[in-house]
Amino acid sequence: MYRITKEFHFSASHQLSHLPEGHQCARLHGHNYVVIVELASATLNADGFVRDYGELKPLKAYIDDTFDHRHLNDVMDIPSTGENIARHFYDWCAAQWPETTAVKVSETPKTWAEYRP
Repeated sequence: MYRITKEFHFSASHQLSHLPEGHQCARLHGHNYVVIVELASATLNADGFVRDYGELKPLKAYIDDTFDHRHLNDVMDIPSTGENIARHFYDWCAAQWPETTAVKVSETPKTWAEYRP
């Protein structure tokens, strides 16, 4: 199996107000997010790629237009946890590129959430 990944970055705020009082994520705060999309295929296309990295530019545009420097509570209709963000990006990517196998989202350099069906 061949696998490729591409990394994207955005900054955004959010608040998980459903958490107990005193939980740090219940307060308004922000992150510098890292999104890594993974695509895989058992075969390569005629150019020798799983998919040309340039074809992933629409994801950058979507992130920049919809998520970057936004309040995620205004953008998402479910709690903006790392897990839900990963699933959201997975669904968006899989609709564009059927080779999508996973999306990983980092809120900090030490924390990651991943969605892989």
